Amino acid sequence: MEISAIISSFLTHVRVEKGLSANTVSAYRRDLVKFDAFAQKRKLTLEAVSRDDLVDFLAGLYRQKLESKTVARHLVTLRNFFRFAQIHELISADPSVNLESPKIRRSLPGYLRLEEVERLLTQPDAKTPIGLRDRAMLEVLYSTGLRVSELVGLRVTDLDIKVGCLRCIGKGDKERIVPVGRKALGIVEKYLREARPDFVGKTAGSPTLFLNRRGRQLSRVGVWKILSAYGRRAGLRMALTPHMLRHSFATHLLERGADLRSVQLMLGHADISTTQIYTHVVEERLKQIYKAHHPRA
Repeated sequence: MEISAIISSFLTHVRVEKGLSANTVSAYRRDLVKFDAFAQKRKLTLEAVSRDDLVDFLAGLYRQKLESKTVARHLVTLRNFFRFAQIHELISADPSVNLESPKIRRSLPGYLRLEEVERLLTQPDAKTPIGLRDRAMLEVLYSTGLRVSELVGLRVTDLDIKVGCLRCIGKGDKERIVPVGRKALGIVEKYLREARPDFVGKTAGSPTLFLNRRGRQLSRVGVWKILSAYGRRAGLRMALTPHMLRHSFATHLLERGADLRSVQLMLGHADISTTQIYTHVVEERLKQIYKAHHPRA
């Protein structure tokens, strides 16, 4: 059996039997397509793949200037793939068993200063349906810290304006309730009243909260492009991504005294160690403030 056929079986297994999210399955597919191309170049069967081959494959990723975090993800994919192959008796030994994960440097996430957030939020022209929709999306992202995949999946019924919160489905199909600020709620209400009907048109329409011109759910890439354009228009010091608004949400909460556990719950992190990286941002900011204002710094 060719490696590509085994990859196909593995992807079906993790999607159907393991119930992994579409995003995770897509990441597995991308990683394994790269590995398949590597194996074909070396004319390797799956049984013939050795530990040294895997080391060479991962080293090649480093030569492509990929970050250690990305290389580590490829290794996780390979481990799961070879474990699947061994369980199904497609290989006698797992070559990935003794491979060490690359050390991942904890890089500080990029975030916006308050004045940059304010400048960004004024960029969409709220007098037009598209501008009002985009302003509402920006407000929700900054007010809630949602992932872009969670944002595009929001339905109108997920929003409880009276209570001031929304329901979203995060990683692993886990549901959580997130508070929404008054300003964001006000803009969303205006979008629902004045702009969304223009996107829905005369059709029954989609239950999705934020729609594209055709009245359908926006894609993650579509939101990414929208935010990137507004970031450039606002003259931000770094390229704007949806995740940067998530980082800004967490950082600004912590700077104003929010506790880490509350931020963890709002972000939907399964492990608080994931949330702890934001404390480094606050520590760096405190150091800068100290150096700028202490007379003997």
